[in-house]
Amino acid sequence: MTRYILTRTARALLTALLVVTFAFFILRLTGDPALEILGNEASPQALAAFRASWGLDQPLWVQFVYYLHAILTGDLGQSMRDGRAALTVVTERIPVTLAITVPALVINLAIGIPAGIYAALHRGSAIDRIVMIGAVAGFTVPSYVLGLVLVLVISVWLKWLPSGGAHGWSSAVLPVVTLGINGSAILARFVRSAMLEVLGQPYIRTASAKGMPWRRVVHHHAVPNAAIPTITIVGFMIGGLISGAVIVESVFSWPGIGQLLVVSVVARDVSVVQCLLFLVTVTMVVSNIFVDIAYGLLDPRMAKEGNL
Repeated sequence: MTRYILTRTARALLTALLVVTFAFFILRLTGDPALEILGNEASPQALAAFRASWGLDQPLWVQFVYYLHAILTGDLGQSMRDGRAALTVVTERIPVTLAITVPALVINLAIGIPAGIYAALHRGSAIDRIVMIGAVAGFTVPSYVLGLVLVLVISVWLKWLPSGGAHGWSSAVLPVVTLGINGSAILARFVRSAMLEVLGQPYIRTASAKGMPWRRVVHHHAVPNAAIPTITIVGFMIGGLISGAVIVESVFSWPGIGQLLVVSVVARDVSVVQCLLFLVTVTMVVSNIFVDIAYGLLDPRMAKEGNL
């Protein structure tokens, strides 16, 4: 098990390094922050001074080495817009994003898991078809389209809830619902498939043939075994919520890290963008490590064989 954990951790760290490297070079090669921040009318002297103060006049490989050193020492730079520490700028927005992503995750689990289990246990029934139609619709409709529809119906037509901003709990309802519907649809489909696969296993038929009550077969054999692959999708959903927050926060003008990322990319505030991408990458990598460890604990065969 120790070797399994070390292997998964090493792979996760390599993934994080690749993402950080990709983000660094993409940001450097897609434009000049000096021109974006100071404007086209800035003098050559002002542009040169700006580049020198931020190390942008150095060769790319030198900038990259400095960047890696800064990450290892915990120095994620300063905002090019206001001079504050990039980490401070980002951490101020994290609680705002958690205010919609955590409730959305709860909705995903509370709706997606029971719906998937119930649909699998009643395969072919009207309820199963309704769940699958809803799951397909929730999965295929982009979050920005769903968000705009909710704004149009709930905010503009019915005037029940605010259309955007962060002015109390009522402003968070539509962003949470938008994130929750998409995640619930994905989870319901996955749980249904996992349950159907488990219900078709010989040991389920054997337990039922021996006279074990069906409810006990489901609770003690089917659900626990279906939960093993479900853990994987839940780990991916955490990353999905973070990426979904970028779109949803933009639609609803929710001042979280998603909106900050969009604003910083447009403003070419490279330090803040790099800090955001680094923290998001670390969050996703850590969540996937915990998922892999949980998977290995629940199914020791996977850890022993080195699969996943």
